[in-house]
Amino acid sequence: MNSSLSKAYKPRRSALFVPAANARALEKARGLEADVIILDLEDAVAPQEKDAARARAVVAVPGYAPRETVIRINGAGTPWHAADLEAASRSGADAILLPKLAGPEEIAAARRKTGDTPLWAMIETPRALLYAAAIADAGVECLLLGSNDLLHAMEGRHRGDRANLHHAMSLCVLAARAAGIAVLDGVHNDLDATEEFASSCTLARDFGFDGKSVIHPLQIATVNRIFSPTADEIAHARRVLEAFAASPGMGVITLDRRMLEALDADIAARTLARAGR
Repeated sequence: MNSSLSKAYKPRRSALFVPAANARALEKARGLEADVIILDLEDAVAPQEKDAARARAVVAVPGYAPRETVIRINGAGTPWHAADLEAASRSGADAILLPKLAGPEEIAAARRKTGDTPLWAMIETPRALLYAAAIADAGVECLLLGSNDLLHAMEGRHRGDRANLHHAMSLCVLAARAAGIAVLDGVHNDLDATEEFASSCTLARDFGFDGKSVIHPLQIATVNRIFSPTADEIAHARRVLEAFAASPGMGVITLDRRMLEALDADIAARTLARAGR
């Protein structure tokens, strides 16, 4: 089997951005069903609130276990970057999310200051997108497409079909899969466009993303549902693995008049791993 497909699966269907300056939002997030909580020190926090938000995030981190808790810090070159890195690295957070990257050298610079804390990378600038593979190979654990900032930098506009982001989505997924790491899709801004949001989730799933970042609790259930295997998919995956087990040593088998090969067994195993988690 392809080892990149058979790794132990860590659920990252939904990653909720929570502004660390908002004490009420921090508390509410403790009871939400997001797989990942991203405590945001960057875009969602006004400059005059940065220091207080950092302190709140550090205190809040233990309260979200066993879910993954990630701190998105302010970018290199900002007045808060160094203090954010130091605080996040000692907070016990599961990862630090680096924004506004320009290239892989920023990963190495952050690594020198964060010890063993895993790093995630936002792909939200044109240069970061063009260096996505190098950033993925620089030792990060997850890529997150920052579609809002990327569209802004492209001087583009939001489209319901996301056609102007398809190339960026493909590059992010390909870079992550080449490096054997996770990849999450960007946020959806219109909270009232529920059908469009569901379509956006389905598109991201079909592109190969592991999950999607969200900005509101109301979006979590839809993301979790769309990025979870259905009952039919689970049943089919079990039958595929049973069929291969019944034909040991066979590279190709037939099931329901369809030819299946080793990659189908990998897909089935991954489906069951996701269902089990």
